[in-house]
Amino acid sequence: QLQLVESGGGLVQPGGSLRLSCAASGDTLDYYNIGWIRQVPGKEREGMLCIDSSGGISTYSESVKGRFTIYRDNAKNTVYLQMDSLKPENSGVYYCAARPRRYPCPRTIADFDYWGQGAQVTVSS
Repeated sequence: QLQLVESGGGLVQPGGSLRLSCAASGDTLDYYNIGWIRQVPGKEREGMLCIDSSGGISTYSESVKGRFTIYRDNAKNTVYLQMDSLKPENSGVYYCAARPRRYPCPRTIADFDYWGQGAQVTVSS
């Protein structure tokens, strides 16, 4: 059973950067497409980016283009979300999620099969 654990969250000032990590155990991450999703209290979860097993990237949110980068290191069984030029509205709990690679990155985040526990990101001065 695949398990995902996020890390790297924290408090950062506007304009700063953070890198989130999604580490997998229980299975090989190469067998999965991985997405990053944000949730703000009182709002629905919002997809950010997804990377498939071949490195192809799908973008769910236009607001992160040019600022957020998703990439994977299969040797480390880890997917990363590099977040630059952060804004207060980027605050929230960030989840990584997985879907088997026999499917494409899902069009809706509800189709991800495995979820981590989330990492808090707060962008504030």
